[in-house]
Amino acid sequence: CKAPCVGLVEPAEYAEDVRHSVMFLEGRSNALTDELSGAMEQAASTLDFEKAAELRDQISLLRRVQDQQSMEGGTGDVDVIAAFVNPGGACVHLISVRGGRVLGSKNFFPQTGIDEDVSEVMAAFLGQYYVSSPERDLPSELIVNVVHEDFPTLIEAIHELRGRELDISHRVRGTRARWQQLAVTNAEQALGARLANRQHVAARFESLAEVLNLDEPPQRLECYDISHSSGEATVASCVVFGPEGPIKSDYRRYNIEGVTAGDDYAAMHQALTRRFSKLKDGEGKLPDILLVDGGKGQLSMARDVLNELAVPDLILLGVAKGTTRKAGFETLYLNDAAHEFTLKGDSPALHLIQQIRDEAHRFAITGHRARRGKTRRTSTLEGVAGVGPTRRRDLLKHFGGLQELSRASIDEIAKAPGISKKLAELIYANLHSE
Repeated sequence: CKAPCVGLVEPAEYAEDVRHSVMFLEGRSNALTDELSGAMEQAASTLDFEKAAELRDQISLLRRVQDQQSMEGGTGDVDVIAAFVNPGGACVHLISVRGGRVLGSKNFFPQTGIDEDVSEVMAAFLGQYYVSSPERDLPSELIVNVVHEDFPTLIEAIHELRGRELDISHRVRGTRARWQQLAVTNAEQALGARLANRQHVAARFESLAEVLNLDEPPQRLECYDISHSSGEATVASCVVFGPEGPIKSDYRRYNIEGVTAGDDYAAMHQALTRRFSKLKDGEGKLPDILLVDGGKGQLSMARDVLNELAVPDLILLGVAKGTTRKAGFETLYLNDAAHEFTLKGDSPALHLIQQIRDEAHRFAITGHRARRGKTRRTSTLEGVAGVGPTRRRDLLKHFGGLQELSRASIDEIAKAPGISKKLAELIYANLHSE
């Protein structure tokens, strides 16, 4: 940097550097090289050899970048993909090259089992990325850092889906080998950076301990949320966080039954009762802090449940949206409504609370949508005599879902295994009764 902020360069010169940077980032490297060459010749003609040498060095660096940015021969549509796995997780890094030029790169962090190796991660990613998403741009070649026995099947599936041949290369040389190694390095670094972020979670736990005047950071936080659509298919979620991040194996959902539609207090009461009554049977772990997404009412209700079940003392933290209902302006309640406080928007403790609350909200919504979809999908067919659970499942599997079944004619329904013409007429009438 030429330090324009302290006046070490004239504004016009700095603006010219910015314009050149924009040209480079827009891919207009050839035009930029020509412009710099002209400026170098102009500087040399005026005997400004120092400036000419500076421009010469810039041109040399630019051409070196151009060489590195190009694939062999300056052509080629290639995706360079590297998978990397360590005990903390997995990362797949993808570099897109079109017309011999790099368009960009992206990191993916797939959920993996503890026993999955890097080749299985690669095969799963390629299937999801290219087969399950047929609208995605398909290059003529893939360069990968690891092979899997399912690759021939994958290539065949892509050919059938896209009508195009695809080469998958593993052992490459020259420029392609350098790009392959770059993708591997990027995958390793990206996963390392992602796992390092867990340190930020630990720091947030320490900040929360300071805010709540605890002797040591909590080790387990549980947060609950309710999701429904006008009272339909109400689901309560429980998410759990520790100093290293979310503990997804301890996540729980509760399908709420027997409460008045839209009564969030009763729904939360049922969820907490079901959760903490198991402690008497020795099931589950007691959290250090119970986080309730709601204001004074939800906090009071949670306290009543804990008292009813004689749960040992634990810290209750209620989170209510502020008057503006914007993130960063939440009102917090510690143990009871009398202990009300707020935190600054940049507080690490508040960021932790928001992170956990948002995760509980997400987990509740996905559970609610799944339950609502299942209810609507099955109830439409439950009224048809002769269509039991097994036949409903087979029908939906045959057509690929309720929407496709609804579009089918009577004759098409009758072609499904185990469906007679008469039963097909009943099913069709039931699906189009409204």
